[in-house]
Parts: sequence; structure tokens; C-alpha cells
Amino acid sequence: MTVTRHGVGIRGVEVAGVTIRYREAGDPDGRPTVLLHGGGSSAATWDGLAAALVAAGHHVIAPDLRGHGGSSRTAIYPLAGFLDDILGLLDARALDNIALVGHSLGGHVASLIAQRQPERVTRLVLEEPPVPPRAPADPHGLSRARFLLPALGILAVRRGFDPRAVVSAVRQLRVPDPAWWDRLPAVSAPALVVSGGPASHVPSDRLAEVSRTIPRGELATIPAGHRVHSRSPEQFRAVAVPFLTA
Repeated sequence: MTVTRHGVGIRGVEVAGVTIRYREAGDPDGRPTVLLHGGGSSAATWDGLAAALVAAGHHVIAPDLRGHGGSSRTAIYPLAGFLDDILGLLDARALDNIALVGHSLGGHVASLIAQRQPERVTRLVLEEPPVPPRAPADPHGLSRARFLLPALGILAVRRGFDPRAVVSAVRQLRVPDPAWWDRLPAVSAPALVVSGGPASHVPSDRLAEVSRTIPRGELATIPAGHRVHSRSPEQFRAVAVPFLTA
């Protein structure tokens, strides 16, 4: 399926019975750059960043995660399912040597891709990724209530996603995952971790720890809360675009 809107192609690919819709823009010979949105959002959230990247010569692919936007609603929403969907999309489009950007849930998926297929990722931006606790007693585990509030606020305005996808993701991300931490040093690409500062429900000290654990990681703090790219788009683009274009 291909639909063109204002120079943006809207397409779909089937991955193991799940349809993943995605937006595509820019020079097909440009640097492939994949943008993964957060829970309760859609690929449209990246339109501003995508335009800036296209102007800088990138070839931008922005999928809707399963349960969001134009992608399939499914019976269950395992984190491994989100990962497999995006890997399937990359395989279907033969996308390698990609720059990868992820916000919130999309940031977690991006981190999994960079951990498990580090040779595929050339640059990595993790905006406010939810950080799973190392152990049950970890005091920095995600607060279910605080993490769900932004998504539920969006839900009150529009039902462009399956609420079960967000609730399921939050539940899973609160489960201790020491293996996720153990795999962070496997990320070989230069990585920019973006924190929204004290107004965010993702602890900034945990994001700083993530940036230190990734061998080529660095931290940028933009005090805009959890949705940095939406609330402070100019500041976000000012740090993300040069990093991705380097």
C-alpha cells in the first residue's frame, strides 16, 4: 500500500501477520533514519524532526508501533513483539546502517535493536527511554501511575491507539530486567540519551547511568518533561539533527 501526502509516502508491510504502517520521506539514497514513537502516540509525532532530517539529506522511515496509528491491533502486546515488528520492517526494506531515534516506548525498542544487532545501527538517539529496574528492590523502578498519565491524557483527546498496548508495555517495563543492563555495553554506535529533566517521570539520574554504560554514550538534558521533541521541538532538533548527521 502506498499513499502520498505532502511528499510523504504512507506505506504498510506485513510482519508475521501484523501490519505495520509507516511514513517514508526523503532521498532513497540518503542516510536511512528510523524514528520510533512512544506509547499512545504515532509516527505523525515526528513530522517536524523528519522534515529537518530530510532537509539534511536523510531518508526517513517512521513506523506506527503495533496497536498505534494505522498498524494492527493485536490480542497481546509483548515487548518482544514490538521489537520483532520493527526488525521485520527493517528486513523487508533491507535497511542496514541506520540512524535510529526512539522516544519512550520507542526508545526502549530502539535500545533493544542496538543491543541485539549493534552492527545495524550507526547512530542512536534515546529520548526519555523507560529504564527497567535491575532488581525488585530497585527504588528507581517506573511508577505505573506517573508513566500512564501522559498516555491517558492523550487518550482523552483521541483514541488513535489501543490503550491495552500502553498498559501492557508499562507493566512489562516495571519488571526487573538485569539482562537489559548487561547488554548495554554491546551498543557500539555513538548514542545520545536525551533527558527531559526534573519534570519528567523518568529519573534523570537513571538516564545519566544509561549514557555512561553505553561505551560511546552522552547525555543531553532539555528541561521539557517526558515529551521533549513535542514540547521543545527546536531545542530537540538543535541537538538531535547535528548528532544524527555527523
